[in-house]
Amino acid sequence: MFEAIRREAERYYRHSHHDRWHVERVYRLALRIAGELGAGVDLDVLKAAALLHDVARAMEDEGLVEDHAREGARIAREILARVGFPREKIERVAYCIEVHRFRSGVKPETLEAQILQDADRLDMLGAVGIARAFARGGWSNVPLHDPSRPPKERYDGRSETVVNHLYEKVLKIRDTLNTEPARRIAERRHRFVEEFLERFLREWEALD
Repeated sequence: MFEAIRREAERYYRHSHHDRWHVERVYRLALRIAGELGAGVDLDVLKAAALLHDVARAMEDEGLVEDHAREGARIAREILARVGFPREKIERVAYCIEVHRFRSGVKPETLEAQILQDADRLDMLGAVGIARAFARGGWSNVPLHDPSRPPKERYDGRSETVVNHLYEKVLKIRDTLNTEPARRIAERRHRFVEEFLERFLREWEALD
């Protein structure tokens, strides 16, 4: 069943910053967190939500929908019904998808939604997170850096440069995580982003 869900989902992932590999990393991170937490996690719900959480991301990036989380939940309901996923669990999967996005600022109520949100946010941190930020910046023609444009205090969904995005959003992820396993994973990834920015800015000024 999960292979069927994966096949259905893959056709929606069109951009390198939110591609099927992002989904696979989130899937693995979610299962890692669930494994560390132990009992109490519905793995059917978590696996399905991880595989489907960004099915509408490309649509939002292309201006076709306003909120990829809400639209993704709608698409997920259709896919899950089509592949024979347990009907009594479909709304729980949809809820995970609806509340996963960073910008919403929603604190999930279910454990599966908390894990999905953490796994998705962890993939914005560390070396992979940096690579994804610059891939997204290149796709949307956002400048790497501009010293005349300082980072905003509060992330509003749009950063003027990729470096600003790292300050405005990525470096704030560690303090938004729900579970202890995710917070442990985040520590090294967070430090790596700090070290990267320090080196990047020194090289930008030709100091290194």
